[in-house]
Amino acid sequence: MSAANPESGPLGIFGGTFDPIHIGHLRLAQEAHETLRLSQVSFVPAGDPPHRGAPRSRAADRLAMVRLATARNPAFMVDDGEVFAQGKSYTALTLERLRAALGARRPLVLILGADAFQGLPTWHRWRDILQLAHVAVANRPGYAPHDDRKSGALSPELDAVCSDHMSNDPGAVRESPAGRIVPFDMTPLAISASQVRGLIQAGRSARYLLPDPVLDYIERHHLYHGS
Repeated sequence: MSAANPESGPLGIFGGTFDPIHIGHLRLAQEAHETLRLSQVSFVPAGDPPHRGAPRSRAADRLAMVRLATARNPAFMVDDGEVFAQGKSYTALTLERLRAALGARRPLVLILGADAFQGLPTWHRWRDILQLAHVAVANRPGYAPHDDRKSGALSPELDAVCSDHMSNDPGAVRESPAGRIVPFDMTPLAISASQVRGLIQAGRSARYLLPDPVLDYIERHHLYHGS
């Protein structure tokens, strides 16, 4: 990824295994781009994800599928830094790399789903993340992290961080380089990568759950067909 002017608008960072990337991922990124008024959303495929078992497809294939899925949207870009890095794909390290490239002043916005956000305290150097970026939490409409706080679903550590950093104003990500937790609504789409893999393995069609170029790539390279 080339360095950008630090005075440019907020850059969204959307990491994941993307095994494979599907319509739910793309719609989430599009809604984050529009709601938070991000300059772009950078997809960061994990090379060696630390929080789950080994991906079903190689990092090179997952990177290729993300590039195919995002190629026609000028709001999207792809960062291959985790794919080619040595060791586990830790978000804190990726954010440090981006800070070094983009400067201290540009807002960075880490985009997370609600489930990933609840697990944030299990991440490597998780408290450093808010020193490096904002965190935008994608929720189903009418639901937000403060609902988890009321229900006790958040860990005490994360609840304490929310009390200090939560903002319900999407514009908060434009006011400083890092440090806010901002919820935003997303259209609920019940699509998962495991669902897509299961359909393909069973010999069924996954069409309309992921972009056609990605589906064509999967068929051409015979991904997800084995046991």
